[in-house]
Amino acid sequence: MTQSVLGTIVLGYRPMWNRLRELAGVQLFIEVDPVHPVDARHLLRTLEEMWTPHSPPLLLSPQTPGLLHELLEHAPAQAPWIEVRSEWLDDLVTLQAVFAAHGRGLFLVWRGNSAQLPDPEVAACFEKCLLTLSPEDAVQAVRVCAQSLQAGSPPQDSPVLGEQLYEGVASRTLMRHCLDQRRAQALCGWPSDDVLHGYRHQTISPARELVTKLLRIVRADESMEVIEQVMSQDPVLVYRFLAHANSPTLGLQSGIDSLRRALMMIGYTSLEHWLEQQLPSTMDDADLKPITTAIVLRARLMETLLDAGEEHELQREVYLCGVFSQLDLLLGEPLGTAVQTLPLSERIFEATVAHAGPYAPCLAIATAMEQEDTTQTRLLCELHEMNIEDVNRVLLRALAALYVAPASGEFGERRRRSRARSFGS
Repeated sequence: MTQSVLGTIVLGYRPMWNRLRELAGVQLFIEVDPVHPVDARHLLRTLEEMWTPHSPPLLLSPQTPGLLHELLEHAPAQAPWIEVRSEWLDDLVTLQAVFAAHGRGLFLVWRGNSAQLPDPEVAACFEKCLLTLSPEDAVQAVRVCAQSLQAGSPPQDSPVLGEQLYEGVASRTLMRHCLDQRRAQALCGWPSDDVLHGYRHQTISPARELVTKLLRIVRADESMEVIEQVMSQDPVLVYRFLAHANSPTLGLQSGIDSLRRALMMIGYTSLEHWLEQQLPSTMDDADLKPITTAIVLRARLMETLLDAGEEHELQREVYLCGVFSQLDLLLGEPLGTAVQTLPLSERIFEATVAHAGPYAPCLAIATAMEQEDTTQTRLLCELHEMNIEDVNRVLLRALAALYVAPASGEFGERRRRSRARSFGS
């Protein structure tokens, strides 16, 4: 029996965020199995079959020069973007492969330091740069950002290039300079620690946009399934609602441990009233959206990693485990304290706090796949006897299911030029 290409690689991913703080694409890290060769054409066909016109654009980031050569040689013009590391261009074979791939119409992305940009002849082969700001450029960019806020200050040139991709941006100030002032195409990764640090002395509340949307669909008598799906996109709102459902003042059945059960017990009228009460305390901080979106993506990945068959209640419980796995970051209190205030399943506490129990392997693997270094993912799959092919396929399905609205610019053009079943309409 021929082994699937997904059994010979290990995948990781990193979301890419645009100026609206929405998902612009996904960087897909691809590590090859040192024992088995990788069929790049098979890999590209697999991605093409799994993607839809509304799936997020992909930036393929091969982790070895060998896989890069295979992709450059076999990828068709409508393939996803392909990353080329700057240090690999010192090799003549790689450089020639880049020139040949560019000649066939591939969209290539140069990845390197902002202080060492490629020369014009090589740069002409790349549609975009994925840049890490050098320490000097980062300091200069923050200085320019600060001076732009001062009335009467003379304008200064920023080292941040417009319409490019950036990674390693750890400062909220620098993030806003890149996206809002310099109009970078997207950030790979997000300065979550710095954004959350700004809330160390205050409580993070649910997003006003989502609460308003919930009110709209509740008043339209949408199904409980739709309401649950929307509400579960905000971990803080889910936490508050479960706390409300279990409060003694309601006099409901004790121990409501799932979002669906809480919604069914409270009903439309009471839910609408509760949402109206939440509205004045909601927040409008768009910088929090990538953080909550990433948490929800982890939960979706966990939900699919644990094969629950037709057990929908079990699927919801695993999803809730993923949603609450980083609740401490949002609430500013120890995770064990936050989780124990609700009558949740013991399995959720075991996985999120004790790192044990039946959900712990899925949580560990879903967390590991958020990294560029795929070593931990491979080790965890071996430790928990999980098939790497199945894990890779689950990740791709979860990513392909993400909706990304049609965009202007190169990402949008990329999707329009691609075949409908692969990466655009």
